[in-house]
Amino acid sequence: MLLQVGGKRSALGLLAIRRVWSMSRSAHTTPQTLEYKPIKKVMVANRGEIAIRVFRACTELGIRTVAVYSEQDTGQMHRQKADEAYLIGKGLPPVAAYLHIPDIIKVAKENGVDAIHPGYGFLSERADFAQACMDAGVRFIGPTPDVVRKMGDKVEARAIAFSAGVPVVPGTDGPISSLQQAQEFSNSYGFPIIFKAAYGGGGRGMRVVREYEELEENFQRAYSEALTAFGNGALFVEKFIEKPRHIEVQILGDKYGNVIHLYERDCSIQRRHQKVVEIAPAAHLDPHLRDRLTADSVNLARQVGYENAGTVEFLVDKHGKHYFIEVNSRLQVEHTVTEEITDVDLVHAQLRVCEGRSLPELGLKQDKIRINGYAIQCRVTTEDPARGFQPDTGRLEVFRSGEGMGIRLDSASAFQGAVISPHYDSLLVKVIASGKDLPAASAKMSRALAEFRVRGVKVSLFSTTGCR
Repeated sequence: MLLQVGGKRSALGLLAIRRVWSMSRSAHTTPQTLEYKPIKKVMVANRGEIAIRVFRACTELGIRTVAVYSEQDTGQMHRQKADEAYLIGKGLPPVAAYLHIPDIIKVAKENGVDAIHPGYGFLSERADFAQACMDAGVRFIGPTPDVVRKMGDKVEARAIAFSAGVPVVPGTDGPISSLQQAQEFSNSYGFPIIFKAAYGGGGRGMRVVREYEELEENFQRAYSEALTAFGNGALFVEKFIEKPRHIEVQILGDKYGNVIHLYERDCSIQRRHQKVVEIAPAAHLDPHLRDRLTADSVNLARQVGYENAGTVEFLVDKHGKHYFIEVNSRLQVEHTVTEEITDVDLVHAQLRVCEGRSLPELGLKQDKIRINGYAIQCRVTTEDPARGFQPDTGRLEVFRSGEGMGIRLDSASAFQGAVISPHYDSLLVKVIASGKDLPAASAKMSRALAEFRVRGVKVSLFSTTGCR
């Protein structure tokens, strides 16, 4: 189609159309107009099992891999699984090394890295890191810095959800700065309420308040936890939903406005607001509710121009009403169960989208995504149940995993002789069981967990017999 001016073709109009064709983010863009820049080398700015997970996907796609490691991680397995490995954060504390953006960018630029995958945790939801990658001419495998910033600010994310017509839990419009504001909220909505860190997650800075006498103490504790964990003690307050289901929807977007969902996961089995068992799809979920959850997730993603992989999280109350919680603008720990039921490799998709491929070009169209069976993920962690699940450390003297048909293991340090340090996450191995239905998947998981033999450190193995 050409722009007509006075019956003649306008050169300016033709130029404008060409620009639209080359820059469009429209869902109607055809594959021939896409700007495709292949990735030749990927760094994972992370460690452990998620680094190895990404390396494997890269190797399958013919992409070279780069690991980074702290001084404390010199002997870790993710170093061995990459084509190249470089020390970062020399002289820094163990966690600070993986948060040191200048070192990570320096290694990337000096070694010809095309793109950086952040994994989960550490810098994965830091807009300043995504921006630093772009400023250095290195692609960030994830959403744009602006979207990471918006989704990382829970208050702004709530406002965006509200404008997209997605139901949200009643809460404050912005971070609160005083106990008085919390009191005013509780007077309006009643108890229970919950304090949440405005600039972080993972269960930190979260405090449930059930009566007025508990308000001041929990406000102070939540503020201190948020300040320590995220460097910002800002909180917001929500009405607390009693005994909800925690349902999250996996989304994928590309650079051209296409967004799809890959159905949902049930992450309701938690300890101290931390997920320990994840199931896909959610069992006994009303089909109409599933349609509302997935439609709201896609609409929200389109509202912000979401690109790459992400997760939209909801609470579902006992009446079947759903409420938006937040968007995780990264790959989730539990992405594995979605992969098992949809047969979509999410890391492959992340890499291809980053290169400039469209979802339709990758064969990822909504009407082609189907649920096939059930999958369950359990986390085997080096934690001592007898000490309140405190992390345990030491050398693995014996390690034997559960295996067999329908079992997938994602791990990094799960082998005899491995040294479990006190510096990082206590996750030892993720166990994923798949079956034609939930009882079949649950039976495989229970059998696999029963086969584990671990000596040298205490471990927690969560049974799935209640999932049948």
